[in-house]
Amino acid sequence: MSSLVPADHSPEIEKAAAILRRGGLVAFPTETVYGLGADATSDNAVAGIYAAKQRPSFNPLIAHVASLEEARQHGLFSETAFLLARQFWPGPLTLVVPAAPQGKICSLARAGLDSVALRVPAHPLARALIEATGLPLAAPSANRSGRVSPVTAEQVREDLGDRVDFILDGGPCPIGLESTIIDCLGDVPRLLRPGGISRQTIEDCLGKRLSQSSAVSPPSVSQAEPLRAPGLLTSHYAPRAAVRLEATSVHEDEAGLDFGGTFGRQGGDNCLDLSPGGDLREAAAHLFTYLRQLDRLGLPRIAVAPIPENGLGEAINDRLRRAAAPRAPQADG
Repeated sequence: MSSLVPADHSPEIEKAAAILRRGGLVAFPTETVYGLGADATSDNAVAGIYAAKQRPSFNPLIAHVASLEEARQHGLFSETAFLLARQFWPGPLTLVVPAAPQGKICSLARAGLDSVALRVPAHPLARALIEATGLPLAAPSANRSGRVSPVTAEQVREDLGDRVDFILDGGPCPIGLESTIIDCLGDVPRLLRPGGISRQTIEDCLGKRLSQSSAVSPPSVSQAEPLRAPGLLTSHYAPRAAVRLEATSVHEDEAGLDFGGTFGRQGGDNCLDLSPGGDLREAAAHLFTYLRQLDRLGLPRIAVAPIPENGLGEAINDRLRRAAAPRAPQADG
């Protein structure tokens, strides 16, 4: 039976850490979304994540660690990767680097690859849990594979229920979108997934443009190379309802996901505006919660108003395109 407890006292963190050390599953908040954590050094523990999420095992997991120094024990950092880590960690950035020979991130978490995805989260509860556990934590979003990511503890319970041993309630996640993922395996860094840090911010740090991944726009995964990071499957982040993008009106049989008041009064109570004032940061924070709320209406489709591609809009549109893509059988749980 999962337990959902407010994580404002050290006893709850210690209890969660003990569960993780013995191979259990703990859901906890990060600044991006809630993660489903397990000991990233144990194939058996990580297998529990794949089983709980009903996630394909060829899809690698991000290992969350306490510091850059710890990350360098598990991955080999190029000059570029080191620069990005120094600039943006702790924070919503994941770096894919070659796995270090002495690294302890298990093969199953890496999906058998010679690379590893690493992140140092900024959320104080996530950091306290990692430090109390004394282990790197594999922690994909705490939802069934392919479904909408959770940004509250209650959403974790709704989606996973008793598949998770313990849920730490740290309140709503402040960013509401998953981390940006940068592939640092080659000479030119590559954006694999837009997220909580914009492309422009990273390019400004590097002083050069990121390579464009085939997995970003339109969302697709090349059959010629393995998945190097999570969130790259064509169908992902999907509600049960079908999703219609670039809508300028709401049909009678649709719910409406608005932005900046595009739909006006159309849709009535069946319409939610991500940000009436057109603020992309506000829209990102509301995205997954509003998708879940509209999905509960039971209507066959959700019409989504156009959202600009600049800044966080790129990450928001990436999630929406994947939500609208034809559903892969394994993504439906």
